[in-house]
Amino acid sequence: MFDVWKKVLDEVEQAIPREQFATWFPDIELVEIKDGVVVVGAPNIFKMNQLQKRYAGVLEDALKHNEVEVTKLQFTVISSSKPKVRPRENLISSAPPPVAPATPKVKKPQSASGFTSNGLSPRYQIDNFVIGSNNDLAVSVAKNIIDNPGATTYNPFFLYGGPGLGKTHLVQAIGNTLLRNDPSLRIFYTPMSGFYADFIKSIGNNKGSEFHQKFKTLDVLIIDDFQMITGKDASQTEFFDIFNDLYQLNKQIIVTSDRLPSQIKTVDERLASRLSMRGAFDLQLPQFEDKCAILRSKADFRGVEIESEAIEYLAENVKTNIRDLEGEFEKLLAIADLKNMTPLQVISDGYVSANRNPGHKTVSARQVVEKVAKYYQLSVNEMCGKSRVSHIKTARQVAMYILSKELGMSTTKIAYEVGVKDHTTVMHGIKKITNDLKLDFSLRDQIATIRDQIYG
Repeated sequence: MFDVWKKVLDEVEQAIPREQFATWFPDIELVEIKDGVVVVGAPNIFKMNQLQKRYAGVLEDALKHNEVEVTKLQFTVISSSKPKVRPRENLISSAPPPVAPATPKVKKPQSASGFTSNGLSPRYQIDNFVIGSNNDLAVSVAKNIIDNPGATTYNPFFLYGGPGLGKTHLVQAIGNTLLRNDPSLRIFYTPMSGFYADFIKSIGNNKGSEFHQKFKTLDVLIIDDFQMITGKDASQTEFFDIFNDLYQLNKQIIVTSDRLPSQIKTVDERLASRLSMRGAFDLQLPQFEDKCAILRSKADFRGVEIESEAIEYLAENVKTNIRDLEGEFEKLLAIADLKNMTPLQVISDGYVSANRNPGHKTVSARQVVEKVAKYYQLSVNEMCGKSRVSHIKTARQVAMYILSKELGMSTTKIAYEVGVKDHTTVMHGIKKITNDLKLDFSLRDQIATIRDQIYG
């Protein structure tokens, strides 16, 4: 019976995405086959329900393909006190595997570019990067680069934004897609800390010229976390020379950072200028709809069924970044698994904290108004008055935008806080700032700074 079950699992593994199989099938067991009734066991109710809803058909087909009569497929929860059947790898034989003879280690051959690895992770793909209003412009540039790497329009491509917003995912996805389209391309991804460490090592081994030459052979260079170059003058000089060599050869250069080149202390003005000469593109904090889309995509990719109410709860309450959002998502699923509950039941029973800004202090509307006024060097009375002077009006609209996005206030309440009579004025102000943020990088930086000051 268990030999057949191994074949069934092998067939299921071929029929569904690998990530889904790894999530749902390693710890399920064949309990019984009797008179056409096949009983499959799962460790908890949550996983049992998911298997029954999503994979009953796949399991039944695999059983029938292996000549198992199936008149009824049942799922049950296996008590932790019951003895477990042997793991899949031990179903054929319980004898220990033979010990392989020791073999000498062989040095991994270098690629054509001189690097033993391109540094790319296959899990970062364009297909699983969710596009929203917070990143659509950067994704459009990425797709242009994929279609025509090295073209002057977007070379270099400088991408910036706060932590956890998807910079690494997007730039590695570019590299992976380029490599899939043309396996002969010489592509190398490295964080700046890795570039620095390898450069120092090459200098110590008197191989500085070899280090430089390896980079010159690349078709695409991707540098992540460029801000880490601060205080490393020799590495900065080396990178500047490599940048110039690759650029002159029309090779694609992609750089990420948590801030604009001009905002990175000690970076040479010439290098800062060249990095952003084709524009600097950033990733913003996702809006509510973007976060819902991210969570839904992640759930579908994992093969998880999660209620829309649970997704909306996370999207509403996690307001830091995508990494934190995904962390809360994983935590919710883990608790649901542990408690044998659905995700929504976990939330309803209070196992997940309803903290609107995890890791940040709670702020009031008045504090937001004061911080915005202070940033624009205005008094609260000036900002919340009737002045139509451009910079005062902009400050007032920024306050409206932050009160709406950060505190979730209604337009009527916002109108009261900023001193305007008509809530439609607030709606117009929020819409204007939202539209301006799509292309106004300076305004994005201003709001990011104000937000840091609010929660700092």
